[in-house]
Amino acid sequence: MRWGCRNPLLLALSLGLLCAGSGCHLFPRHHHGVAFRPDMPRELDKVNLPYVIEPPDILLIDVVRAVPKPPYRIEPLDLLLVQVTEVLPDEPIGAIFTVEPQGTINLGPSYGTIRLAGLTLEDAKTEIQRHLAGLGFNKARVIVALQQTRSLQAVSGEHLVRPDGTVGLGTYGSVYVTGMTIDHAKLAIEAHLAQYLVDPKISLDVFSYNSKFYYVIFDGGGYGQQVYRLPYTGNETVLDAISQLNGLPPVSSPKRVKLARPAPAELGACEVMDVDWKAVTMCASSATNYQVLAGDRIFVSADCWIAFDNCVAKILSPFERMLGFTLLGNETVRALDGQNTGGGGSN
Repeated sequence: MRWGCRNPLLLALSLGLLCAGSGCHLFPRHHHGVAFRPDMPRELDKVNLPYVIEPPDILLIDVVRAVPKPPYRIEPLDLLLVQVTEVLPDEPIGAIFTVEPQGTINLGPSYGTIRLAGLTLEDAKTEIQRHLAGLGFNKARVIVALQQTRSLQAVSGEHLVRPDGTVGLGTYGSVYVTGMTIDHAKLAIEAHLAQYLVDPKISLDVFSYNSKFYYVIFDGGGYGQQVYRLPYTGNETVLDAISQLNGLPPVSSPKRVKLARPAPAELGACEVMDVDWKAVTMCASSATNYQVLAGDRIFVSADCWIAFDNCVAKILSPFERMLGFTLLGNETVRALDGQNTGGGGSN
């Protein structure tokens, strides 16, 4: 009888040990972090890190100077400045001419058209002089200059960083930019365009920051975990991160909030910092309101007593269902027996 009286207590203690082994600790056995890390950036002492480009960021590229390398060959839709002396005084030649889609320009009613597509500017000058000489203008002097080209590949615009780490530049190929800062990527793109253009100049910025995230994990107290991935902007603190998720869930423990920072695998150690949540929220303390960096994990453990209650419920729930089913079966059998007995007495 004494053993039977103590059995519920022993059962509760056993369940508590099981829950403790599964991760619910009233007193943590391993204390990885410290209460205060003076070397870590925090709310009033933030750091600004250079942004590193990675897929799938979107870059905004604007070509400031794009002059094709000589010898340039005239293409349809180019604009040519043509000036000619010693021609008809009432029909001078001195204007900007558009190269027609068929590759010709029209010098006027008295001079006709001449095909220039595919020629260099020097060859175009010679061809115009030859054409005019055939019309009797042997003393004509010709000047040809490229006013605007339409044949250059349009590079300006938004460019997605591909999974292979490159950005596409159309007919100019692609450039690897992953792992570079904006300044380094600008130099790399200009160096690549220099194969096709004379001293190219571009402006480069990040149009959409898509590659940097941090994570907030809420422990469900034995019923899984909720993981949230939030975009990194470079200015978040632990309080900012949790405020974006409407605060701590009801099952969370404000005494067990930690910030974990990724470390190189070869170090074989983890960097975990404790967050004094009550001090951060109730006292506006910035000591442990650390600045969140890309890749950080904010882990919020569940309240130990809630986790213990959930653990007990998970263990006892199958037995409760089995007992309820057994009791229901017994009651059903008794009801049927009662009906049969009553029916037999009436006969």
